[in-house]
Amino acid sequence: MATIAKANPFRIACLHTAASNISVFDTAAKALGIEPDVLHHEVRPDLLAAAEQAGHLTADIVASTASALLALARRADAVVLTCSTLGPAVEHIPSHIQVPILRADEALAIAAVNAGGKIVVLCAVETTLEPTSRIFHQATQHSTASVQVQWVPGAWELFKAGNIDAYLAAIAQAADRAYVDGASIVALGQASMSAAALLVTAGPRPLTSADAGLTAAMEALRKRV
Repeated sequence: MATIAKANPFRIACLHTAASNISVFDTAAKALGIEPDVLHHEVRPDLLAAAEQAGHLTADIVASTASALLALARRADAVVLTCSTLGPAVEHIPSHIQVPILRADEALAIAAVNAGGKIVVLCAVETTLEPTSRIFHQATQHSTASVQVQWVPGAWELFKAGNIDAYLAAIAQAADRAYVDGASIVALGQASMSAAALLVTAGPRPLTSADAGLTAAMEALRKRV
């Protein structure tokens, strides 16, 4: 994996909906060569919980998410929204905001399309199926790559029960099945899945939103320097 040069003064704020994703992004940052004090985290589990309860992303949830992102942008050089269910809220950020506010799932979609071929995207939360499908299909519009978004039944229940090892195993098994069925590359559609990439044996290491999102944030910051 290519590394990003160290010794930068940037501040990247990450908006999560699960506290466990803090370590996921810290681990990805370390692997990318990003200094430890660059990342700053805020966790809002209430936003995803509201979407799950409603069964979809409501206007109120979008507004609350956009407000949280704007608050982070006031004290950061870039903001990464790490929850794929909430991703569409970024579309409601006013265009005059100069701080880059990025969707980790969009960065993942672009990375997957660049890899090309038959892309299989795995999701654990049902509420993320629609926004994930939309962002990946948008990314493939001008590409020969194809995309299939798959839900991994029962995986999210394992995660919410705290059975993380079983959750990651279920995701890895789904990725292996996708490779056996002919996938060129697997993309793990939720940040919480990232560690499952290390368990996959039937094909290339799956792409993760943590790696893709942080890489996109650093690239956006470099363009502003």
